[in-house]
Amino acid sequence: MKFTKIGSFILKIFEVYIPVIAFAIMFMVFVVQIFFRYFLNQPITWSYELTTIGFVWTVFLGAAYARHKNDHVEFTVFYDLVGERTKTLFRIAGNLLIAVAFIISIYPIYDYIQFLGIKKTSVLQIPFNIVFFPFLIFIVTIVLHSIYDLVLDTKKLISKEEL
Repeated sequence: MKFTKIGSFILKIFEVYIPVIAFAIMFMVFVVQIFFRYFLNQPITWSYELTTIGFVWTVFLGAAYARHKNDHVEFTVFYDLVGERTKTLFRIAGNLLIAVAFIISIYPIYDYIQFLGIKKTSVLQIPFNIVFFPFLIFIVTIVLHSIYDLVLDTKKLISKEEL
């Protein structure tokens, strides 16, 4: 039970707290950028980089949270026409496809993100592997959520629960 609580807390850090902090920083820097540019007539160069990095972190980690809560966009034209058993089979096929594709892509993504470490942003000199690291976290969390949903749907299909 402790492992579940620790895992849930770590997941919450990556899916909730870090994106909220990244968005807050992005928003505050954006306000500072507007103030300096339009009120002081002294544009600052670092603000654009920081807002862009905050946006990247917010989008990728926020998307992982949307997947966790199943609040992502769905096109359910055919899905809504079928029965519960077929819906479960569709979810199993979809989650399996996503999990396999993303598992295959983990190492190449990791390798490329590490390669990006040789380049740095032009103003703040932040290595690009730090800038794009949330994408790897996104991929891993999507895999974990897909496998979790796959297990739940498979158990439901086997036990014929609510079908």
